Amino acid sequence: MKLKPLSEGVPLPAYATPGSSGMDLFSSIDAQIAPGEHKLIPTGIAVEIPVGYEAQVRPRSGLAAKHGIGVLNSPGTIDSDYRGEIQVILFNFGEQPFDVKRGDRIAQMVFARVLDVNLEVADELGPTLRGSGGFGHTGL
Repeated sequence: MKLKPLSEGVPLPAYATPGSSGMDLFSSIDAQIAPGEHKLIPTGIAVEIPVGYEAQVRPRSGLAAKHGIGVLNSPGTIDSDYRGEIQVILFNFGEQPFDVKRGDRIAQMVFARVLDVNLEVADELGPTLRGSGGFGHTGL
């Protein structure tokens, strides 16, 4: 996959350890997010994702556990035909303002295959044990 840096001095996405599923994404700006507020944080990169794949932007567990910071539309999807800057919608679920500094790890990006399916309109759907049971239907 191709990556285009858009902002000098911002770390490029990288796996923190050999077993990491997601690559760390870094902020290209300084910002403060008040409690209950969300902000769009640019990462200073664009990517070229092959057809048949997507990138998913996910929160970092450390930011969530320590500061109550999450990714608002998690996981955020980056489509294969998008060529703009990757930005992350951070939300402050915590009780204190949160400072984002240029170069801070703010999210992670996971690449995944996607299927292109054709939907067929049908009058009936095949039966299952669950049927149309919704949320909580299994007692969990």
